[in-house]
Amino acid sequence: MPIEVDVPGFGFLRLSHLVCDYNGTLACDGRILPGVKERLRGLSPLLKIHVVTADTFGRAVRELAGLPLRLTILEGGGEREAKARYISSLAGGVVVLGNGANDLSMVEAADLAIAVMEGEGLYAPLLSRCHIVVGKVLEALELLLSPARIKATLRF
Repeated sequence: MPIEVDVPGFGFLRLSHLVCDYNGTLACDGRILPGVKERLRGLSPLLKIHVVTADTFGRAVRELAGLPLRLTILEGGGEREAKARYISSLAGGVVVLGNGANDLSMVEAADLAIAVMEGEGLYAPLLSRCHIVVGKVLEALELLLSPARIKATLRF
């Protein structure tokens, strides 16, 4: 069952897919942040969860093991374009979480883009391309679990 929210002035969102960057978004230094696994499990009945990463620290497979998600590890450069192609391959209804330069095209292709400013920082141009900016990934995941918060933030 997708997440639906009608936002005055913004439009109707019917979200079916959550696509996340890994390092800097769900993880710091390759290790998944506390509380993320539980939130992803809570969202899995509502959204198909995807993690798309270059896996800089080589820990994504181990850290995400057993979670209800699809992990895609990008190799060989061109991550920005590969992430955008991944979003385009989905049938719409996509919310993305990201923080880095290689997430820029991904957030531009999404129906709802949330920038996450965790300990690894946030690529400054991403800030103006996202619909919502949060300080912590748990805040972003809580927005999806409480969609009235999305409406409160985006309405105009």
